[in-house]
Amino acid sequence: MPQVSSELVEILVCPETKQPVALASAEQLEKLNAGVRDGSLRNRGGEAVGDEIVEGLVREDGKVLYVVDDGIPVMLVEESIEL
Repeated sequence: MPQVSSELVEILVCPETKQPVALASAEQLEKLNAGVRDGSLRNRGGEAVGDEIVEGLVREDGKVLYVVDDGIPVMLVEESIEL
């Protein structure tokens, strides 16, 4: 499975606040995936998140996660997830 490159992570910023992002920890992903499994996790656009999150980027302030889908960061505010 493709992973987002570290070079890309270094240059990416949150489109909303311009804060840097970093790879989400396994612990953060597991908490989110528990919400995916029980149907409670929603993105900021209000849609239920249906697929477990394998990789994500967390904004520097720790409040928002952007999902990485098949090695490609989805840097859309409405697709992001509040932490």
